[in-house]
Amino acid sequence: MASKSRGGATSRRELLARSGLALGAATLASAALAQDSDQVTDPDFADGEPPAPLARPTTAAPAPGPVDWTWVRNQWALDWGEVDLSAMLFASNPKPVRDAIDRHRRALDANPVRYLEKNNRPLQNAARAAAGAYFGVPAQNIALCESTTSGIGLLYNGLGLRYGQEVLTTTHDYYVTHESLRLAALRGGATVRKISLFERVETVTVEQIVGRIVANIGPRTRVLALTWVHSSTGLKMPIRAIADALIPINAGRAPHEKVLFCVDGVHGFGVEDTTLPQLGCDFLVAGCHKWLFGPRGTGVIFGTPLGWSRVEPTVPSFLAEGAYSAWLGGYDPGPSTGARMTPGGFKAFEQVWALTEAFGFHQRVGKTNIRNRTVELAGRLKEGIVQMPHIRLRTPRDPRLSAGIVAFDVDGLSADGVSRRLRQYRIIGSVSPYAERHVRLTPSFRNTPEDVEFALNALHVIRAGSPSRAQS
Repeated sequence: MASKSRGGATSRRELLARSGLALGAATLASAALAQDSDQVTDPDFADGEPPAPLARPTTAAPAPGPVDWTWVRNQWALDWGEVDLSAMLFASNPKPVRDAIDRHRRALDANPVRYLEKNNRPLQNAARAAAGAYFGVPAQNIALCESTTSGIGLLYNGLGLRYGQEVLTTTHDYYVTHESLRLAALRGGATVRKISLFERVETVTVEQIVGRIVANIGPRTRVLALTWVHSSTGLKMPIRAIADALIPINAGRAPHEKVLFCVDGVHGFGVEDTTLPQLGCDFLVAGCHKWLFGPRGTGVIFGTPLGWSRVEPTVPSFLAEGAYSAWLGGYDPGPSTGARMTPGGFKAFEQVWALTEAFGFHQRVGKTNIRNRTVELAGRLKEGIVQMPHIRLRTPRDPRLSAGIVAFDVDGLSADGVSRRLRQYRIIGSVSPYAERHVRLTPSFRNTPEDVEFALNALHVIRAGSPSRAQS
C-alpha cells in the first residue's frame, strides 16, 4: 500500500503516476526500542545530601546483522509519505535521542532545581566525552555551543586578531564565516582576504585547491578559515592535504605566529569516517542538528592544544572549574579550555544532555557504515543526474571531493522553481542561500536507493516549459 501523507493528501505514487511515472514507496513501520531503566547516581555533589538519581543514557538494541538499514530507518518518526532529502538543513531525531530528550524534560518538569543542580555538569561532561570518543579528541579540548553559527562566532571573535595580521579565507565560504571574520577584524584591525579556489567546481582537483591556498599564505597570515564541505556546491575540501601543506610553512614560526587552520565542519561531521587528528586542522566547529541527527540547538567546537592556547572566551562559562574565580577571588581562572569556551547560562538542557545518545547512535550504526551508505546514495543521485541533458550537476563526482550534498541546476528554471516543483511530488530538498543559487538534494543514511530513484524520476519530468502539477 502506498504511503499517505497526513490529512489524506495524495500519495507520492499517485502524484508521479500523473506524470507518467510508476514508482512507489514502501511504508515502513516504526520500531519500538527497549529503554534501559537502570539508574546511576552523580558522585559530584557538595551539599552533603544524597545526589538525585541520574538516569542512565538509553541504549537501543544493536541492529541485527552487520547493518539492517530498515532497522536504522525505523528509528525515525518521519512522515514517510514524503521523500526527505534535506538532512543538511534541519534534521529530525532518531528514537534514542527523542527518548533521552523526553526523559530529561520529564525530570526537569518534576523537579527542575534539584535535577539541574545534581546533573547538569556531569551530563554536559558526558556529552563532551561522547563527542571526544566519536571524533578522537580529549573531552577537555571540546566546547559545547548552540550551533555552527554560534561556535564560529565564539572561535573567530576569541582569536584576538589585531592590526598587521591577516586571515585567509575563500570566496566560496558561507555567510557565517565571512561575517564572523568581518566582525572580528573590525574589533582588532586585522585584514580578511578572500581568494577563489577554482574556475569550475565540477573539474576542480585537490592539487589546484592546495596550490592556490599555499600560494596565498604570507608572513602576516595567522588564520586559515575554510569549510569542510561547501553548502553551495557540495565540494568537499581536502582538509588533510591542506593541513600537510601547512606543516613546512609553520615549521619555522613561533607558536603565536603559526597559521591556525580553522574549519566549519558541519556538512562533513556526521558523514565522514574520520577524526580531528586525521584531518589535521586546529579547530573544527559543527552543529549537531544536521547530519549527526542530534538534538536541536546543539553544537561542538573541537580544538587542539595549540588552538586553545591562541583563543580567549568571550561568553562567561558555568561549566569550567574556577569559572567564577576572577569575579569572586580576583585571580586568573587559567588557560582557555573547552569548558571555559562553553557558554554559560540557562539553556534547553534536555537537548544538550541528549547529545550523548546522538553520538552513541552513530557509533552503534558505525561511522564507516554511515559514510559508505551516504556516499553510495549520493553517488547514485549524481550518476542519474548526469544522464539528464537538461540538468547540470554542480557537485564533483569524485568521492574524494564530495560527501552527501548534491547540487545541480535545471536548464531554464530557477533553483527555487525546481525546489517548489519537487515539493509538489513530496520530495523535500533545499536551495543554497548564496548569490548563485543551486538546488540541493542530500541523501543520508536513513534514506534508501528507492528514495533516490524516486527523486531522479521526478527530475526527469521537471523541465522548463513542462506544466507543473498545479497546472496540469
